[in-house]
Amino acid sequence: MTADQSAQASRKRHEEAAAWVLKNRDINQSAHESRAFEEWLDRGEENRAAYEAAQRLMGEARTAILNDPALRNFKVKPRPRVAKTLAVAFLGAALAGSAFVYSDGPMRLLANAISGTGEMPTIELADGTTIQLNAFSAISYRFTAETRTVTLLRGQAFFQVAKDASRPFVVEANGGQTTALGTAFDIRLGQNSTEVTVTEHAVSVTPHTHAEPEVRVNEGQQAVYDADGKVKDVRQADTHAVLAWRRGQLVVDNAPVADVVAEIDRHFAGRIIISNSDLAARRVSGTFTVTDTDSALALLRESLGLSVIRMGPLILLRG
Repeated sequence: MTADQSAQASRKRHEEAAAWVLKNRDINQSAHESRAFEEWLDRGEENRAAYEAAQRLMGEARTAILNDPALRNFKVKPRPRVAKTLAVAFLGAALAGSAFVYSDGPMRLLANAISGTGEMPTIELADGTTIQLNAFSAISYRFTAETRTVTLLRGQAFFQVAKDASRPFVVEANGGQTTALGTAFDIRLGQNSTEVTVTEHAVSVTPHTHAEPEVRVNEGQQAVYDADGKVKDVRQADTHAVLAWRRGQLVVDNAPVADVVAEIDRHFAGRIIISNSDLAARRVSGTFTVTDTDSALALLRESLGLSVIRMGPLILLRG
C-alpha cells in the first residue's frame, strides 16, 4: 500500500468510527446494526483505536454542549411519547454532531498534530525532523522502514528535515508531493494553490499521480502548484517575508484585504467578517502583527479608512 493509499484508508477508518459512535447512541439500534458494528471492530486493532478516539472526542463535544447555556437550556416542546422520544434522540445526535464539528472533531480524527487559534507549536518527529505549525493548521504522518510521509491537512508548516538517505522525506499537500533533498522549507495551503518555499538546499515537487515530471526548487525559490499538483510557477522568494508568520507577523505587498484578514483570523478567538466583496478585493501593503488583533486591525483601518465594529466575538469590517 502506498503512503497516499494508507492516508486515504486512515481517513475512511476515522470517518466510519465517528459514524459508529453516533449510531451506537441510538437507543433503537437494530440487532443487525449491532452485529455489523462488532464485525467492523473485529477487522483490526486500527478500527478499535479509531473508535476509542472518536468516543473521546464525542465526550469532549458533549462537554462543550453542557458548557454552552444556549444548548444546555434548549427545551423540546411537548408532543406524543413516541414522537417525543424520536425528537429527543434526533436532537441529541444533531447537537452532538454539531458540537463535534464545532470543536474541530473531524480534523482532530485525521491529524496527528494540530494547532488551534493563536497556537504555533513546534513538533519533533521520531527521526529528529522538526515541524512548526502556523495557527489553525494540521498534519498527519506515517513513517515506515522505507519512507517518511507527512500530509499537510490544513494551513501552513515549516519543515527542518533530519537527514536519512535510506528513507525519503515526502510532504503531501493538496494534490502535490514535495520531496526533501536535505533541506528546510515552508508549505502553505492556499484557497486555489499551494506554495512551497525553500530556505535551505532544495526540494523536488511533483503531482501525487506523477503525471508531470518533477520540478526542482532551489534555496531561495518558491514553487506554486495547483490542486492537481501541477507546478505553475517557480520564482525567487523573499524568504524573510514568507517566514514572517513564525515571528507572529504578516508581510504583504499589494495583497487583497481578504488574504490579510484570513491570517489575522488565525489568531483571533472570534470571527472577522468583511462586509462586502469590493472591500475584500481592495489591496493593501505593510507589516501586520497578526498575533495582536487590535494592532493589525488598526493598521488596516488607518491604511484604508475602514470602520471596525465589534459585536461580542464578531468583528465587522466596513469600507
